[in-house]
Amino acid sequence: MASGPRAAEEPPPPEPPAEQKPPPLPPAQEEFSFLPLVHDIIKCMDRDSQDVHQVLNELKNKFQEMRKLISSMPGIGVSPEQQQQQLQNLREQVRTKNELLQKYKSLCMFEIPKE
Repeated sequence: MASGPRAAEEPPPPEPPAEQKPPPLPPAQEEFSFLPLVHDIIKCMDRDSQDVHQVLNELKNKFQEMRKLISSMPGIGVSPEQQQQQLQNLREQVRTKNELLQKYKSLCMFEIPKE
């Protein structure tokens, strides 16, 4: 049994835990529009086409996808009252931090003491 340089190596340090993953990028703007499908349905109905059922299913699937997307949005379950409370708390934090910032700016950090 040969002990090579790998035996002396330590395993790589674990990666720091991810604080929060950034939200996934939203789909392109066109993916949110139902109008093209509605237009296709109307065109199919005007032509008495048999494709109308296929286009209706596409529209139904798009509605289901959008419902899933909306239900997965962060904060969707937060009531308007809770949102107002969070907003008020955040505004108070900003006000406090601005006051502290002004206080620290007014301190003369580089003042030379007189002897």
